[in-house]
Formats: sequence, structure tokens, C-alpha cells
Amino acid sequence: MNITIENIILIGSVLLFISIIVGKPSYRFGIPTLLLFLTIGMLAGSDGIGGIYFDNPEVAQFIGIVSLNFILFSGGLDTKWPSVKPVLKEGIVLSTLGVFLTALGLGYFVYWITDFTLFESLLLGAIVSSTDAAAVFSILRGKNLALKKNLRPTLELESGSNDPMAYVLTIAFLSLVQEPDKGIASILPLFILQMLIGGVSGLLFGKLSKWIINNIKLDFEGLYPALTIALMFITFSATNTVYGNGFLAIYICSVYLGNQNIIHKNTILRMFDGLAWLMQIVLFLTLGLLVFPTQIIPYIGIGLIISLFLIFIARPLAVFISLIPFKMKLRRRFYISWVGLRGAVPIVFATYPLLAGIEKANVIFNIVFFVALSSVLIQGTTISLVAKWLKVGLPESAKKPKLTDEFMEEHPKTILREIKIKKNTEAIGKQIVDLNFPKNAIIAMIERDDNYLMPNGSTILEVNDKLVVLTDKIENIKDVYACLNIDEE
Repeated sequence: MNITIENIILIGSVLLFISIIVGKPSYRFGIPTLLLFLTIGMLAGSDGIGGIYFDNPEVAQFIGIVSLNFILFSGGLDTKWPSVKPVLKEGIVLSTLGVFLTALGLGYFVYWITDFTLFESLLLGAIVSSTDAAAVFSILRGKNLALKKNLRPTLELESGSNDPMAYVLTIAFLSLVQEPDKGIASILPLFILQMLIGGVSGLLFGKLSKWIINNIKLDFEGLYPALTIALMFITFSATNTVYGNGFLAIYICSVYLGNQNIIHKNTILRMFDGLAWLMQIVLFLTLGLLVFPTQIIPYIGIGLIISLFLIFIARPLAVFISLIPFKMKLRRRFYISWVGLRGAVPIVFATYPLLAGIEKANVIFNIVFFVALSSVLIQGTTISLVAKWLKVGLPESAKKPKLTDEFMEEHPKTILREIKIKKNTEAIGKQIVDLNFPKNAIIAMIERDDNYLMPNGSTILEVNDKLVVLTDKIENIKDVYACLNIDEE
């Protein structure tokens, strides 16, 4: 069956429905949902029972880039700065030096055991060098796995920020495959330029996005998520236009926004969480359709050898070398090594050699696909078990809520307090979003001129407003008075 304009909506919606239904009970059996999405895509393809023919790397790459924008942005919004700050150095080192060492180690191993040229081997190593954000975010958060001593923020920070490094290395080694006379030294300016511009651009667009969201004053709440999507794509494309790394830019932009007070943040977080899951499903289904399982079979042997070397040697060595300057127990280093999941990102990056038309592009794609598949199957299904073996997990009772859980908490508040905005109060004329209002308290309504208003972040406080504040602890009332700069009554 060929995909046409007439049947693409039907095919897409049916595959999406099947993926959601099948994914629902998957964790009862310890199977990552991403693996199921990939398998469904393969079964629906031309080599499977669905018979759907899809062989367009360009379209797959476009879907992959768009999907990664949503996945990285959602992960950044859900990244809590206070938890990331203590592990910032470790995360940055793992996402740069760790990725480089993984690419280098695996590349030389591939060169040693295959007939690939050195640059072709390093290209394959670069493609699978990063920890996949989609896989890590979905598996850690789907399993609600609590880990000791900042392990979880370290893993999420690494997976969210290391795709830019892998992307730069992939593009750099691809150019060397095409023009071997350039030499490895020629990729250094590209790396520095991409990372520097990407980092600065992400922070600048984060601040600009916050100002736009809080000051644009749209008439409908539903437009704010749409506005945020537009800002996300502007950040990515504008950064790429000036030769920066767009993936790094949107991740930094989203981390900044996620830790700021912005209007309708609740709505934005909910929307991006849902869209991230949708994009993960669409991405894995697309990549499953793109691959031809019959073409992978001849590379299972070499693919398994490369995958096992990556999992048990290249990744652990890179992690241990990268973390030498930091104090960390051995079992935590082993666990970080194990959660080196490869997923959709390497497969998306493997489409670049296909589009470039290099000689071994199909071989590289099939090997990368098998490596990603085996990584999710071997590592993704054993994350909880290995955490238990290494004693780095927390008991169920000690688990902390995620940032989105804290922010979106809908448990009834048991304490109510009415607070009047008096003359000369600094809060007068300010939007609620600018007050840095405590997250564990809400303004349920405002009484103004004998009328009751349902406030949101853009509501401006006026003299004699009576705020009906709900919270769950009496101690939180003091924080409310403090942010309003009013003496407690």
C-alpha cells in the first residue's frame, strides 16, 4: 500500500490509536512503549503485515527534526533548575566530552572490525554517540523511577543537552567522508561556532519568549500554547540560520522558561507534555515504517557486536573518563553508564548520510537502526532492575513529585485566607505572574467593586482588591504576604 493524500490521515490515525492502546499495558511487562511504537511501525511497513510502502528519508528527517523540537522543549520545561544546578558541571561534561569519547571509541572499534574507512567509522560512532532524550525522558518519567543523589537530574540533563554535540560530530564527520582531504582539525571551528551561538541564542530567546508571553495580552488562553510553539520554532530556525546549534538553543530556552513565572504556565506545560508523547509516537512509527527489516537481517551479527561494545565498553569508558574530576561513588558511575539509551535520535541522524548519498549510507542506517533497537530492548527494559542491583534507587515512599506534578497539583487546598490590597502596596499595578507568587498557594478569586473575578497570570492587581488565597499549609500564608509586600494581619 502506498501512502497518498487520501489515505494518510486514516493510516496515521489507525497507527496512532493502535500505539496508544498497545502501549497502555506495556509497562506491566517491563517493555518500553517506545519499543512497541517502533515495532508497530515496522509491522505496518512494506515488509510487515500492513504492507505500507514508505521510503522517503527526507520526509522522515523532517518529521524527526520537528518531533525532536517538541521532545527537547517539553523536557526542558519540565527540568527544575534547583535540581539541575548541583549537577550542571557533570551534565555538561557528559554531554560534550562523554559524547566525543563515545564516538571516538566506537568509531575506532568499527574501523578495526569492518571494511569502513576511518571517517566512515567515526561517522557511525558519532551518529550513535548521544543518549537519546526521547528514550530517557519517557522511560524514567513513565516508570516514575526515583534515584539517589541527583542521579536522575544528571541523566535527564545529559540526555537533553547531548544531542547538539552528536549532531555537530555527525555533520563534521559526514563532511570528512565526502572530502577526506580536509582533516579532523577542520571540524573544530564548526564545533565552537555551533555550541557558542546555540548557547547564547537559547538564553536570549528564552528571555525574549518570557517577555512576549507575559506582555502580549492575548484574548484567549488557548492561544498561549500556540504562541509558545511559534517561539520554539523561531528559536530553532533562527539559531540554525546564524550557524548555531538549534537543538541546544531550544533546550536552553525551554529550561529558562520552565523555571520562570509565565502566564498560563499550567496550560502550556500540559499541552507540551501531551504533544511530546504524540511526537514520540509519530517519530517512532515513522522510523519503523522507514526501515526494511529484511535489509537489516544481513547486519544483525555486526550490529550486535557493535551494540554490545557500545553498551559494555565504549559508553562506560567514556563516562568513567569524563567523571574523573568529580567525586561520585562507583555504583553511580556504573548506573550512568547503563542509562545510555539510544533511540530515535541516532536513526534520525542516520538519514543525513542517506540524503548525502555516500557509498555506505544504507549499511550505516541499518546498523544504527539495529543498535538503537537493541539498546532500548536491553537497557530500556532493565533500568529499574539495574537500579535495584546497584542500590541507587529510592523506595516508593521516598519518591519526590515531578515538577509538572507539583505545578499541576489539583488536590483540594484546606486553608483559605482573604488578603486585601491596601494603598501604597508595591503589588498594585503588577500582573500576578510578576509577583513571584508561591507555587504551593493559589489565588482562587479576586473581589473587586462587589464583583468576583477569576484571575490568571495576566490579571493586574488594584487598590482594595480582596484576594481569596487557598493553600495547604499555614506556613505558606507568610510567603504570600511576603511576595505581596504586605504585613501579615
